[in-house]
Amino acid sequence: MEIFKNPSWLYSSSSSILITVLSTVGIYLAVLIITRLNGLRTFAKMSSFDFAITIAIGSVIASTLISQQNSLVKGIVALTVLVVLQAAVAKLRKKSNVFENAVTNTPVLLMSGSEILWHNLKANRVTEADLYAKLREANVYEMRQVLAVVLETTGDISVLHSEDQDMQLDSDLLKNVRR
Repeated sequence: MEIFKNPSWLYSSSSSILITVLSTVGIYLAVLIITRLNGLRTFAKMSSFDFAITIAIGSVIASTLISQQNSLVKGIVALTVLVVLQAAVAKLRKKSNVFENAVTNTPVLLMSGSEILWHNLKANRVTEADLYAKLREANVYEMRQVLAVVLETTGDISVLHSEDQDMQLDSDLLKNVRR
């Protein structure tokens, strides 16, 4: 077979591998920054941290499989770099609050009691229709039942509510939530 006579699909030069490592890091950082800048609603259920790695891995796999100019070794190196980056970012997030805040979005308060925080809705691209849909989904039938509504780091919207009018929300539940 012709493919075994020229095994270039399997090997690559060290300079080509270095370019792959640098390109992989660059694309990973670019996806992370773009997602971080665009906000929480961009990719519900995923943090920007998770989304960046998912897209980067998918891209590496696709380009390795489709492009004849990318060798298997380059693809493996790129995937390895992404996994190492993922592990390093996870470790840094645990060790440093500054780093954690740089790569992870902060939950945002959308309603405080029955008061809608319009500026937070607008800043996070949540429409009034989105908010009301989440309230209905949570079986809220009167605005006075609402204790708080939070846009979570994953893009999900949490509705904390009670039928008991005297119920007070434990302040720890809103710890680290941007108001």
